[in-house]
Amino acid sequence: MFSVRGDAELIARAGHLFASLQSEFMCAARDLDTWSRPEAKAAIGDRVGGVGGRTVRKLFSPVALTEESARAHLREVRDLGVLVRISRSPLPHEVILIDRRVLILAGRDAPGGREYTVTTSKTLIDGVESLYRGLWDAAADLDDYLRGDVPHLDEAGRAVLDALGSGLTDEAAARRLGVSLRTYRRRVAELMARLEADSRFQAGLRAGELGLPG
Repeated sequence: MFSVRGDAELIARAGHLFASLQSEFMCAARDLDTWSRPEAKAAIGDRVGGVGGRTVRKLFSPVALTEESARAHLREVRDLGVLVRISRSPLPHEVILIDRRVLILAGRDAPGGREYTVTTSKTLIDGVESLYRGLWDAAADLDDYLRGDVPHLDEAGRAVLDALGSGLTDEAAARRLGVSLRTYRRRVAELMARLEADSRFQAGLRAGELGLPG
């Protein structure tokens, strides 16, 4: 067992363990920023793609889906053969399990970089794997989760969405809906929040992705 500080040191000390993957890789992370630096992504992503008969499981917290770019990335990963699920419960720790023989446990973010503990202790690995399997079994498949995460818009919300897609100015859209400009802009902001969109354009893209009427 040993501990390192930061992604660079993790890859320098334990990168060969990723390359030694033979059959099964399991990862649990709260968001896509975990192990996100270039050297970590190269070791984890390039070496453990869902190929060669290997099973790759990635379990994420729902917060990992707050950005559309993250949703798209996870779909791409899924299309490469990686099994992706979204946990219905908070993930207490972020971990990597390699072939049930290596455990990497990530600590909290810190100014000097995260602390990572690497161990081959069978007792610890068996315990963490048992917890992981329980969370995995209770988690939702990525597509199932996204379908269940579709916002339910009322008539007013659909009208605002339609107005956004029409290209009207805010003033013209407000007149068409029979509301004040202030009310219309408030409803637009509420709609963007429900669709987890940072811009009106992104709201339209998100609505199209979810199959919402516009």
